[in-house]
Amino acid sequence: MNVTATDTNTTADETPQPAQATASVSDAEIYDRVISAILDHRLLPGTKLVEDKLASAFGVSRTRIRPVLMRLANEHVVTLRPNRGAVVAEPSPAEAHEVFEARRLIEPTLVQAYMAEASDDDIAQLGQLIRAEDEARLKGDLRRAIRLSGDFHLTIAEGSGNQTLGRILRELVSRTSLILMAYGPVADQASTATQGRAACGCLEHQALLDAMRLRAVPEAMRLMREHLSRIEADLVFAHEAPAKDDLAELLGF
Repeated sequence: MNVTATDTNTTADETPQPAQATASVSDAEIYDRVISAILDHRLLPGTKLVEDKLASAFGVSRTRIRPVLMRLANEHVVTLRPNRGAVVAEPSPAEAHEVFEARRLIEPTLVQAYMAEASDDDIAQLGQLIRAEDEARLKGDLRRAIRLSGDFHLTIAEGSGNQTLGRILRELVSRTSLILMAYGPVADQASTATQGRAACGCLEHQALLDAMRLRAVPEAMRLMREHLSRIEADLVFAHEAPAKDDLAELLGF
């Protein structure tokens, strides 16, 4: 998919470096910072990603920002709008269902491959992620809980040895975070109990981990499919506009 970014912000190509940013930041670091802000629910669907503001936040020129936005657009995390600039993608209900369908197709395979390679210590590390996710939810830090739940799935993918499916899942996890922000009970201001279910429930992760410890491959694959289906079933197709537009603050500067 080829995407062309349209520059509508200013005619100047260079932006002065602010004190809070460093001149040595790489394109990969800019990309990772934006992705982290999305996964942490600081950049909500519909947030405008103005080139000038991003360049100022990172202390780089706008020409450094454009390829990062194009990469994010190719991964369906950002939408580039002709003559209107870039925004964090707002997935449609149809796209939300497609993402979960794709995850159900590939994640059981990743679980199977992971279990063929993982040591007992590897599986124990998944347990640490579950405990950290549970602690975050108990503290009411739902953004961190959602991020940790995504890390649980990505750790399985990385340990599977399947680099191709792992790259695909990383994109799908980023898009899932957008979907949960737009349509999850967290975005819909549901009760605390319902919010906890929206972010990849720890109990379901624990059940999956127990099956892994027993090396019960078919059971683990089944639990993964059911887990993803439950998250999809909990989506509420309503949307709220982002409340902030200070990109430096949202990016954690």
